[in-house]
Amino acid sequence: MATCKEAARREIDRRSDELIGLSERLHADPETAWEEHRAAVAVPDLLDRAGFQVTSSYVGLETAFLARFGSGPTRIALCAEYDALPGLGHACGHNLIAASSVGAALGLAAVADDAGLTVEVYGTPAEEGGGGKIEMLDRGAFSGVDLAMMVHPAPVDVAEARPFAVSHSKISYTGKSAHAAAYPEAGINAADAFTVAQVAIGLLRQQLPASVRVHGVVTHAGDAPNAIPERTTGRWYARAETLAELAELEPRLLRAFEAGALATGCTVEVEPESKPYAEFRTDETALGHYRRNAVALGREFAPPGQADRMNRASTDMGNVSQVVPAIHPYIGIGSLPATNHQHEFAAFCVGEQAERALLDGATALAWTGIDRAGSGGGAAP
Repeated sequence: MATCKEAARREIDRRSDELIGLSERLHADPETAWEEHRAAVAVPDLLDRAGFQVTSSYVGLETAFLARFGSGPTRIALCAEYDALPGLGHACGHNLIAASSVGAALGLAAVADDAGLTVEVYGTPAEEGGGGKIEMLDRGAFSGVDLAMMVHPAPVDVAEARPFAVSHSKISYTGKSAHAAAYPEAGINAADAFTVAQVAIGLLRQQLPASVRVHGVVTHAGDAPNAIPERTTGRWYARAETLAELAELEPRLLRAFEAGALATGCTVEVEPESKPYAEFRTDETALGHYRRNAVALGREFAPPGQADRMNRASTDMGNVSQVVPAIHPYIGIGSLPATNHQHEFAAFCVGEQAERALLDGATALAWTGIDRAGSGGGAAP
């Protein structure tokens, strides 16, 4: 295994310029959920040139792909995310996720025969609210995988993911337009409906457990100040420790939105944007391998108080972890005080510290895959 690890590291180092170039290309050309058409070509291109068998539009999803190499008994899956945030670009560092997963796959491919590996890279679109991995799971992806992995950029290194379960909803109120000065009584104000709902949610928070988060944005609230808004829309997230707790929360939140409709006379429609994201089920053995490998590379994990922040961010990788063994560690890019989903964090996702995180993350994942093969493959999570 030590010989395999050294060979994998050499291959990742040999490919470092290509991997950094891929990360920079994605960072400079951000594409949002389900629109990652250029990324879905650029990311697997390096794998294709390295001899991977690439399937585009995997399981019928236009911006998903599967790249496979080897035929060993232990199947290692690397998840490549590459969608960006609306208005913020790669402020969650998915450019680094994609490049580190590709790097890990290239390292593992170099030793696939000796280590007994089948290496699979899943291009997973729409993590930022679209539930791309859930769609892929529903269509048969990840079946039979021994270990699924990815490494996510963060201000500091954190080994264990503890994400909230989350649901994503689109809220729409429909009222009736009217001249705001001449005929206000003829209107039904859809913007007021959202105001009532937000007040209700604010008051509800006092009765919600500390493990719950509720937040959202109004995306459209009218077109002209002299016209009663007849249609308003928003996007709302509800988070909880588990899917079970989330199921208890959602009816209470729905009543707050219904209150807005009842008070104003509007109609309301609540539409899920994806299936809910699940809490994470960590494969402890694989996480132990990752910890040791990261430390061997000189990484230092943050103390508990600092660590218990970014690792709470929800991810559809949680749904993957409910089906196959999985880990989702975070790798630091030295961005503090900038944190994920800030413009300043996006700026840290390229440059010297980001490049080190990319290569260290790729190497630690590759070594963890080799460790899993050496221990005889995976077990049910």
